[in-house]
Amino acid sequence: MIRLDPATANPSGLPTVPDWALAACGGHSDASAAFQAGAALASLHILARAQPAWAGAWRQRLALKCAATSMRLAGRAEDEAGLRDAWQLCPAGAAPGPAGAVFGAWRQLAMEPPAASADRLEKVVDQLGLHWDDTALAGLCKEIEEVARSPRPAPFAAAAIAARVVAMRPDAELLAWWLADLVLAQSLRWPRPLPLLMAQAFGLSVRADVDRGRRIRPGEEGFERAVCVALVQAAADACRLAAELSRRAEQLLAVAPKLRAKGAGDVIFLLLNEDAVSGSLTTKNLSRFAARRLFERLQHLEAVRELSGRPTFRLFGL
Repeated sequence: MIRLDPATANPSGLPTVPDWALAACGGHSDASAAFQAGAALASLHILARAQPAWAGAWRQRLALKCAATSMRLAGRAEDEAGLRDAWQLCPAGAAPGPAGAVFGAWRQLAMEPPAASADRLEKVVDQLGLHWDDTALAGLCKEIEEVARSPRPAPFAAAAIAARVVAMRPDAELLAWWLADLVLAQSLRWPRPLPLLMAQAFGLSVRADVDRGRRIRPGEEGFERAVCVALVQAAADACRLAAELSRRAEQLLAVAPKLRAKGAGDVIFLLLNEDAVSGSLTTKNLSRFAARRLFERLQHLEAVRELSGRPTFRLFGL
């Protein structure tokens, strides 16, 4: 039986970013921005290293938010709902399309250890719609290793790799933000990266002039400070999402004993580990009809939410 980790079961007991760090994150000092980022990451560090039952859903929800901002950066129209559809409604074995591929890159970041091999980077750049030769990818791996081993504080290491990627390939800003989260995780010894920074790429923290709204791109003046401030907001958002999902997971597991479907355990596992689960899911223990009845039961018990807003091809999640 799946149970919540006592250390992360109570949402009120989960770490949060200190109010003073959020209130001060608009200050002008580089030193204060770095200090605030350190405080925010210290709070997030507890969650990043924990393994609560809902950690998979949390990481995939963060990946979805970064993928949605990636669409904006790439000039595409897909929002979170569109990305869910691109991923969930893709037939087994078929390519998920450009939007689904980008979502897949962020999902991969959240699921795997923060290692950067040439093979992994080759897959990621393909998912992000880029094309690099093998020699360039090998050089990028060395750049990542050099930055990750440097004595730079984690936010500055993340900013450094993003700047280097854009210096190498100005058209590769999506990859720059992806690698920034990977190097951040390496620097902080997290078992898996958290998709964080891309979601803040259009926030106030990365604007050179709030009135004009011009973004600070990787490598430009003020980018390191922008990354520090962005991490404060990203950590706060991630902690709030963790508290929300912890409450929902607690409710889901509380109603589990009331479920009589033979494959209910498989569905609960997927709900705790995925952003969304298809309402027409089939498993060796669950037919499509049985799955539909199970999700209706869970919805009636207020243990899941329907995410698509459609009467058919419905998607469910915490």
